Amino acid sequence: MNKIILSGNLARDPEVRYTQSGKAIATFSLAVSRGWRSKNDTQQQQPTADFFNIVAWDKLGEFCGKYLAKGRKVFLEGRLQSRSYEAQDGTKRYITEVIANEIEFADPKRQDNGGGYEFGNENNSRPQNFNDGSDMIDNRNSKMPDDIDIPF
Repeated sequence: MNKIILSGNLARDPEVRYTQSGKAIATFSLAVSRGWRSKNDTQQQQPTADFFNIVAWDKLGEFCGKYLAKGRKVFLEGRLQSRSYEAQDGTKRYITEVIANEIEFADPKRQDNGGGYEFGNENNSRPQNFNDGSDMIDNRNSKMPDDIDIPF
């Protein structure tokens, strides 16, 4: 089973690109806290974090580009993927990244009443507000298109 669940803050704004066939690809970094650890067994505590490269495809990628920004806290479910590509200098590069399947807002409900999003609701009969963290974007059935060669 290949499943990863993360909770953290965006370390940079999502960057959205499009394949030749028009599929959206959003990439961003997620900082996930590892808690606190003591430095040299002194009383001074220092926070530590891991940074994960995140990739979101299709509608989830468009959502990320439109509604996520550096510093925003999210819950994320996806799968871990390793791949390689040949760099311009001819060397082989290896990348490990998280392919997002679901993303949920995790920060408290915003007081300015902004940032709401209605997803998958073309007739607007029952809006889904993603500010309160109760709904998720699901990207599990998205497949990577064959027509790309984008090193992230």
